[in-house]
Amino acid sequence: MIGIVYGTRPEYIKMRPLVDKLIDNNKDHLLIQVAQHGSLVEGCEWDMMIPVEHSTGNRLNDIVVSVLSHQLPEGLEKIVVQGDTTTGIAMAMTAFHNNIGVVHVEAGLRTYDKHNPFPEEVNRRIISALANTHLCARKIDEDNLLREGFAKDEIHVTGNTVIDNLVGIQTSKGRTVLVTLHRRENHENMEEWFRVIETIANLYPEYTFIFPMHPNPNVQKHKDIFKTVKVTEPLPFDEMKKQLASCASVITDSGGIQEECSFFKKVCFVCRKATERPCGSSMLCPTPEDLYKTFVTNHFVDIDVPCDFGDGNSAQTISDIL
Repeated sequence: MIGIVYGTRPEYIKMRPLVDKLIDNNKDHLLIQVAQHGSLVEGCEWDMMIPVEHSTGNRLNDIVVSVLSHQLPEGLEKIVVQGDTTTGIAMAMTAFHNNIGVVHVEAGLRTYDKHNPFPEEVNRRIISALANTHLCARKIDEDNLLREGFAKDEIHVTGNTVIDNLVGIQTSKGRTVLVTLHRRENHENMEEWFRVIETIANLYPEYTFIFPMHPNPNVQKHKDIFKTVKVTEPLPFDEMKKQLASCASVITDSGGIQEECSFFKKVCFVCRKATERPCGSSMLCPTPEDLYKTFVTNHFVDIDVPCDFGDGNSAQTISDIL
């Protein structure tokens, strides 16, 4: 039996096409939810909740401690973990300790800077060390693993399953700029990012700036900066897809949104010091000042390059490999 693990909303979104294919192909599997982002969906077969009374005072540690303290269900031959979350590293470790094979979806992403992104860069390197099978979105991710000494016959280039969710959605270029920021490494200067984004919004009144704001208190505490930018609650994934498909451009620090922008051919201003997903639609903005300059000179750019992350058949490819 194959265990499919997720603990965050992005993990579930990216795993859902694979789960659907496993169901279509009558492959025996078990959904395992770790409550890194709270209860995500109904219907998971194995739920690992994190007891509040056992908190160590560090959320990342709590997730690892909770997962390692749970006994895995019987009959698992493989555990499939996605990406670079703390859920992923904890489940890969407990599977390894129980001699259960680890399959890593979205393997091989690297910045080679352990603080950017934090803690994801270290998480995915550790998952790589524990994994038996590495499923890479792109050839350049496979190249990273080969340079690090992983065996070629353990690596497969599959595309990214998030693209499977986007096939068939009609795209257009409207007058909306979609904004998302939430990463830990941006918390210290989140106020500065917000002020620059508000300045840009005032400079370009022909665009409507929409910011579905992450619930993290380190993000929310600065929302009063925005007068022109429209702040909303986080959007359901189906609505977020529509916004991405119809916007003019995107300002974000999200890796997943970079992938989606590549598919929808949207210019994506990436508010990070480094990205593990360099692609033809993304423009790296290491500082708020860089964001201002890059947006001013590139907000009108049309993207006309193929998607870097596959053609929307990744889930079937992975199902066949499993």
